[in-house]
Amino acid sequence: MEDSVRKLLETLDLERIEENLFRGTSPDTSWQRVFGGQVVAQALVAAQRTVPIERGVHSLHSYFLRAGDPKVPIVYEVDRIRDGGSFTTRRVLAVQHGQAIFALSASFQVAEEGLDHQATMPDVPTPDRLPGAEELRDTILAKAPEAVRRYWDRPRPVEFRPIAFEHYLTAEKLPPLQEIWVRVVSEIGDDPALNAAVLAYLSDMTLLDTALFAHGLSVFDPRIQAASLDHSMWFHRRPRVSDWLLYAQDSPSSTGARGLTRGSLFDLEGRLVASVAQEGLIRPRRAKA
Repeated sequence: MEDSVRKLLETLDLERIEENLFRGTSPDTSWQRVFGGQVVAQALVAAQRTVPIERGVHSLHSYFLRAGDPKVPIVYEVDRIRDGGSFTTRRVLAVQHGQAIFALSASFQVAEEGLDHQATMPDVPTPDRLPGAEELRDTILAKAPEAVRRYWDRPRPVEFRPIAFEHYLTAEKLPPLQEIWVRVVSEIGDDPALNAAVLAYLSDMTLLDTALFAHGLSVFDPRIQAASLDHSMWFHRRPRVSDWLLYAQDSPSSTGARGLTRGSLFDLEGRLVASVAQEGLIRPRRAKA
C-alpha cells in the first residue's frame, strides 16, 4: 500500500478514549492548520463508531469554527441524538485547546428499496485519456506558478486527473466550472463506512477553488484569503474510492466575501454516488498595519 494511503487510514483510525469520546491526530505535514477534509472524515468516523454497521451514512452537514492545530490531537465528542426504526442521528463536536474547532451532524439509514433516478454524468474524457501525474508535472505544471507546483507535487493519498488546467495558468476570467477525476492511489477494499469516510476526506479538495475561476484567481493567489466555512454531503449510492470518480463542480454565486460551490461525484459507470455543497470565505487579504 502506498505510504500516503497508509498514513491516511491511520489518521482515520481514531482512538476510543470513552464511550462517546474519540481522539484523532494529524499526519506530519508542513501545513499550518489541519486540512478541512481530514476533520470532516475523522468526525464522520467518530459518529460511525456509535452506529450499527448496517446503517450507512446518507448525509452530513458541518461547520468549520476555528483553524485546527496539526501538532495537537483532536478530541471528538459524539452526541447520540436519536436511534429510530430506520434512521440514526449523531452530532459530533471536535475540540482542541478546550475550544470547539468543528461541528458535524450526520444521519444514517438502514438499506431500503425505493424510487431511483439521478442526474446525468457530464460527457468528458475518461481518465485513461488524460495526463497522469508524471506527464502533468513535466508538461502543464512546468508552466504554473510556484505555489501551484508545490501543491500538486506534494505526495498525497489521492490522485487527480483534471479535464482542464488553464485556470491555474492564466488570469483570464473563466466559467466557474471544474471537472476532475479522483481516486485513492492504492486499494483500500470495499468497507462502506471506510469508503464513505475517505470520500468525505477527498471531497474537500479542489472544491472552493471553483468559486474563484470567474474572477481570474485561485486559492494559491497570495492576494486572497480563502477558507472553508461549512461542508455538506449526501451519499446516494455506495462509493468505491479506489476506483476513478468524476468530481464535477460549479459555483453558482460569490458575494459578501463568500463563495458557494457544489459538486457531484460519479463513478466510471455513470452512477451518481454523492453530492457536495460548500461555502467558503473568499476575501482580499488585508494589508498588515
